Amino acid sequence: MRAVELYEQIRESVSAVRLRTGAGSPAVGVILGSGLASFVDSFEGAIAIPYEDIPHFPRSSVPGHPGRLVIGKVGGEPSVAMQGRIHYYEGYSPSQVAYPTRVLCALGVRTVIVTNAAGGINVSFAAGDLMAIVDHINLAGWNPLVGPNDDRLGPRFPDMTAAYDPALTALLVEAAASCNAVMKRGVYAMLTGPSYETPAEIEALRVLGADAVGMSTVPEVIAARHMKAKVVGISCITNLAAGLGRKPLTHEEVEATANRVRGVFSAILTRFIPAAAKV
Repeated sequence: MRAVELYEQIRESVSAVRLRTGAGSPAVGVILGSGLASFVDSFEGAIAIPYEDIPHFPRSSVPGHPGRLVIGKVGGEPSVAMQGRIHYYEGYSPSQVAYPTRVLCALGVRTVIVTNAAGGINVSFAAGDLMAIVDHINLAGWNPLVGPNDDRLGPRFPDMTAAYDPALTALLVEAAASCNAVMKRGVYAMLTGPSYETPAEIEALRVLGADAVGMSTVPEVIAARHMKAKVVGISCITNLAAGLGRKPLTHEEVEATANRVRGVFSAILTRFIPAAAKV
C-alpha cells in the first residue's frame, strides 16, 4: 500500500467514526485481547460501532473478539476500546494488522493500552496472573512499518527504547495494588501463530529472556509509537506455555481463564485510565 493511500484511508475511517460519535477526541484507547472484551460493559454512555461499518477497517474472525469499536467514558475520561483485535494469522497483511491502532491514534488517543492473553514462560507465573509488559521481543519475522513511510504518520526510524512507557507502567502497578491485585512485570515475545509453540521453542524463548508469549500486540505497539502515542501493556497469563503444564493447549482454556479474571482486570483499568489520561 502506498503511504499516501494509507493516510487517506485512516482519515476516512476517522471521519466515519466521528460521524457516529461526535467530534470529541478520546485521550485513552484500549485494545482488548481474548476473553477481555467485557471491559466495555463499564463504559459510560457507550456507542458501539461494528468494524464492518468503518471504512477500510479489517474484521476479526477469532472467538472472543466481537469486533466492535466502543467509545464512551471511563471515570469521566473520554475513552475508546477495540473489542477484539486483528491477527496476522487470520490472513491480514502487517499494515492491516496495525491499521486499527493507527485509527485510534488519529482519533486523538495519546495513550494506548494493549492487552492480550498470553502463555506463561516464567516459572513463577500461574494461570490467572496479570503481567505488566515492560518490553517485547518481535519474533514474527515482519514489521508493520515495512514499505513506504508517510512522515505525516511518523518518522522512518522510530525509537523503541521505551516502547512501554515506564511512568505509565508504574501507574498501572499502583492501580493494581489499589485493587488488592498483584501486577507482575515481564517481557512479552510475539510469534505469528496460530499453532501454539513447541516445548523446544518455549525453552528457546526463556533463554532469550521472555516471560510470556503470544500471537499479537507487538505490531500495535510499533504503530502506536510510530504515531507518537504512549503505550502500556497488560498480559493475562491464561495458561502455562508448552512443556510447562500437563494439559494440551486450547483456545477454550485461554478464554475461560481470561473470563475468570475479568473482574479484577476491569477494576484495574477503571482505576488506571483516569490517571493515564492526565499523564
